Amino acid sequence: MYDAPLFTERDVTANTIKIGARGVQVFYGDTHAIRDVDVDIEDKTVTAFIGPSGCGKSTFLRTLNRMNDTIDICRVEGDIRLDGEDIYDKRVDPVQLRAKVGMVFQKPNPFPKSIYDNVAYGPRIHGLAKNKAELDEIVEKALRRGAIWDEVKDRLTAPGTGLSGGQQQRLCIARAIATEPEVLLMDEPCSALDPIATAQVEELIDELRQNYSVVIVTHSMQQAARVSQKTAFFHLGNLVEFGETAQIFTNPEDPRTESYITGRIG
Repeated sequence: MYDAPLFTERDVTANTIKIGARGVQVFYGDTHAIRDVDVDIEDKTVTAFIGPSGCGKSTFLRTLNRMNDTIDICRVEGDIRLDGEDIYDKRVDPVQLRAKVGMVFQKPNPFPKSIYDNVAYGPRIHGLAKNKAELDEIVEKALRRGAIWDEVKDRLTAPGTGLSGGQQQRLCIARAIATEPEVLLMDEPCSALDPIATAQVEELIDELRQNYSVVIVTHSMQQAARVSQKTAFFHLGNLVEFGETAQIFTNPEDPRTESYITGRIG
């Protein structure tokens, strides 16, 4: 079990730690899905969560922006902090939290709206633009950061659902970053994409870490090795090992990690 100390004053003030989790437990009714997870997500770093199907990696990812709040039987215990602030404090508005901690899902899920309105949706809700000119600027900036501007700039009024799968996923990434989040969560963002679209999204993830802390859940160990600097290995609801990606893949400390990476479990 990866063992981290309780929060220190340095953790709270250190710029490197964006999200810190201590003693996190997740229950679905009577099922104990996540046990005692301690992890630090660093700023401007890609952190990969790997592990077999059903090991808890996506469940843990959803605790980081309170997406589990939408499931009636789900209960989260422990301490999760964004920049030192407890995200489960009753005074925290989950909608505002999700503007700071954006999310991209497994299947591209553009809204049934125009490409422009997909990206403008979040900034409109959160009042980030005073007028149309400011909104235009936000939309263009997000589409550029999503590496899709050149492909869609002449058809912003066309429906987002009319794009190819890879383009839709990059549109969803642009939509997620339009509210200027600080953290971007990605739950298997390439699993529905072909190899060329996957390569484009991976390249984009590498660019995004200049501005964001990125956390990606992936079934692909090759993808984790390519895009991440830190890797967490989950197994049966436990965080088994967490560290530098290169070390996890070449010299893991826990035999379960080695068994997974070499294909003996999973």
